[in-house]
Amino acid sequence: MLNFRKADKKDILQIVELEKNTFSDAWSVQGVTDSYMQRQSFITVAEMEEKIVAYCIVYYVLEEGEIARIAVDKELRRKGIGRGLLDYTCQICFEKQIERLLLDVRASNTSARYFYESYGFQSDGTRKMFYENPSEDAVLMSKSLV
Repeated sequence: MLNFRKADKKDILQIVELEKNTFSDAWSVQGVTDSYMQRQSFITVAEMEEKIVAYCIVYYVLEEGEIARIAVDKELRRKGIGRGLLDYTCQICFEKQIERLLLDVRASNTSARYFYESYGFQSDGTRKMFYENPSEDAVLMSKSLV
């Protein structure tokens, strides 16, 4: 059974493991812990049989939030988990009166870009050579939540 919830401190190691399996520039335990501890952030997770299978890290200021990281276990992609996690994340945003959600995505990550567009995100421009390992442009995207 799939369960969506806010992350607990005990989830950090599993989140870091998903980071390592997903991103070439994976965040460290300290990086995820720092995000978890920030007052203006929250982390949502999708849990299946006590295993974290997806997570989303959001930073926010006033009415604007930014998805800093989002990932779904590679073996479980295209099964609605990412959409469910975004639904739950947007619910938390609503509770925190966040009206607009921002993110950036690698220009070459067409499947992620298509997913965000299907969820209602719009492209706002590019940030040249934003990513490293490998160097690549970022596509900036946003979605109104009101």
